[in-house]
Amino acid sequence: MSFLSELSRQYIDGEWLTGDGEWDIIDFNPRNGEKLCSITVATAAEVDSAYRAAERAQPEWAGTRPGERRAVLEKAARLLGERHEETAELIVEELGVSRALADHEVRATGRLLRAAAGQTREAVAEFLPSLGDGRENRVYRLPVGVVGVIGACDFPLAVTARAVAPALALGNAVVVKPHQSAPIAGGTLVARIFEEAGLPAGLLNVLVTDSAEIGDSFIEHPVPKVISFTGSDRVGRHVAAVAAGLFKRTVLELTGGSALVVLADADLGQAVHAAVHGRARFRARHGEVADGRILVDRSVEAEFTRRFAAAVSALPAGDPHDQEIAVRPYAPESFDGEDEAVRIVNDSPHALSGAVHTADAERGVRFARRIPRGLFHVNGPVERDDPAETHGGGTGFGAGGLDGPAAMDAFTTRKWISVQHGRTVFPF
Repeated sequence: MSFLSELSRQYIDGEWLTGDGEWDIIDFNPRNGEKLCSITVATAAEVDSAYRAAERAQPEWAGTRPGERRAVLEKAARLLGERHEETAELIVEELGVSRALADHEVRATGRLLRAAAGQTREAVAEFLPSLGDGRENRVYRLPVGVVGVIGACDFPLAVTARAVAPALALGNAVVVKPHQSAPIAGGTLVARIFEEAGLPAGLLNVLVTDSAEIGDSFIEHPVPKVISFTGSDRVGRHVAAVAAGLFKRTVLELTGGSALVVLADADLGQAVHAAVHGRARFRARHGEVADGRILVDRSVEAEFTRRFAAAVSALPAGDPHDQEIAVRPYAPESFDGEDEAVRIVNDSPHALSGAVHTADAERGVRFARRIPRGLFHVNGPVERDDPAETHGGGTGFGAGGLDGPAAMDAFTTRKWISVQHGRTVFPF
């Protein structure tokens, strides 16, 4: 992949630069240890340069017509589609996942870009009634300004796009720090696509670096008003603590899938299919959304386990470049009755996304409503990759989400303006 050398740099204010650090991040294939490229790390001074470039570029971008922003996002989606083959191969090499999973990630990212393009058309103002005569209240949605995005090592292309695309669509500028295990797919590749899509310089910057080099400067810098983080609970706690001390808004999507729950009246064939999809085919290396647990009512445990084991054992394992994926079987855990299943699910700190299977869809809805945290599916897999879905944070303290309407809350602020028509009558 000759383009790796072009992308193994920092992207700041529209320029591809060599980092000023004194050491390199080595990007390698985790499957065979092959070195893909090396990237000299960015320093804290370059963090400042990237944020200042974003700060300068953002006001003009916020003032553009929604159609102009939409055109950039739509072109980015088209470019990604045209480069599906090389992008999927990059993901296979950089992450060591199967080609089937890489294909899925590229397609999902395209959907995210197109969904974000649609967000540029969403209403930017509400008109609210007032108790006063001749007065109206308006609430405008304004971009927050600059957003800092800390990427993930699982599904890095989609995770980065899920933050970058809506932030740009809503008039913000972005600085991305991709995970050091996926600096290309989760960082500089995204920058190249948006650069070629016509995004003005400074609006998207990518810094390949590590906290060992820059400390907390990416979070503490005064320019970004929102920090978006996807990753582990441990790091998420630190991001939240640092940002809170500076009164910065955080959007945290933290690791740890909920559970796939199989009630006694479930269609076992469908439940097994969903469980295999979530546990075997969706599991990348240590995927954050894939089913954390499989909970099965004890009355159907034996039959479910037999079918599940047969289905998993039939899956081929081999070269990730093939269209199949090496699997890691997972034994069902069991429960007695619906109340115990609810208790087990709620006792876990992990709750990013879950599912329940039952012959009665409304029973499934009632079950899901008893799980206060996270996204839940009835009679489906744990993960659906629908851009309209909103993840609600992976743990008890996780907060926020980037899908669907949650992006509007994450990347805009409300500006209240009252307008008096005619003369005001003052009480004194």
